[in-house]
Amino acid sequence: MGLLSNRMERSEIKPGDHIYTYRAVFTYSHHGIFVGGSKVVHFRPERNADSSIEEADSYDAMSSSCPTFPDCGFKLPSSGVTLTCLDCFLGKGSLYCFEYGVAPSVFLVKVRGGTCTTAPSDPPEAVIHRAMYLLQNGFGNYDIFQNNCEDFALYCKTGLLIMDKLGVGRSGQASSAVGAPLAAILSSPLKLLMPSPVGVATVTAGMYCMSRYATDIGVRSDVIKVAVEDLPVNQGWAEDHHEEAEGRAPSDRLITG
Repeated sequence: MGLLSNRMERSEIKPGDHIYTYRAVFTYSHHGIFVGGSKVVHFRPERNADSSIEEADSYDAMSSSCPTFPDCGFKLPSSGVTLTCLDCFLGKGSLYCFEYGVAPSVFLVKVRGGTCTTAPSDPPEAVIHRAMYLLQNGFGNYDIFQNNCEDFALYCKTGLLIMDKLGVGRSGQASSAVGAPLAAILSSPLKLLMPSPVGVATVTAGMYCMSRYATDIGVRSDVIKVAVEDLPVNQGWAEDHHEEAEGRAPSDRLITG
């Protein structure tokens, strides 16, 4: 992998790697954990009648109709965590490997979010264990800003969760989406002081990079290490499932409790 590109060959991939590929002409990237045997565990929007996430329609290629692996597309009901083969995961896209434990200078050079983090990765066996456990137990509800495919892969690799559930999640893509408009807004008053477009562009780019760096899980102070077995309770998923089983909403339980 080079400094500006994380593209890799299939022969280089190893079990426990966090991989990704670009969709819709590099508009966004889809992430997963390679678990060996040409299989990838990843998190995607659920496809059901109640879902309003149009993004789910882009995963038609990743289904149980795979001619090579009968178990390709395996997932539990009401779960977005899916097991597919590498070919179906990539579709027609190229293979990229997410980097861990990079230096701050490298992180800032890679302007596009969703390619690396300063946080170190756990050993491959721990990463694969988390991915396979979540395949059997789910990863909560998909949310493009707080709980997406990159968040899933980052958790599998590090075991880190963000305590502040009101902001963006671990995803570098989400941080970039928020950071770019914010940088433009913060730098706009400088147009009065900096008549040069180059000067304004430089300041905006600097603010954008720093906003990405500040939200990286490797430098944030609001992250905690959570065992995958404790994840449902920590995130409140176990309580939600219990309420659904009883056939009433959380608000109903509070009123009648």
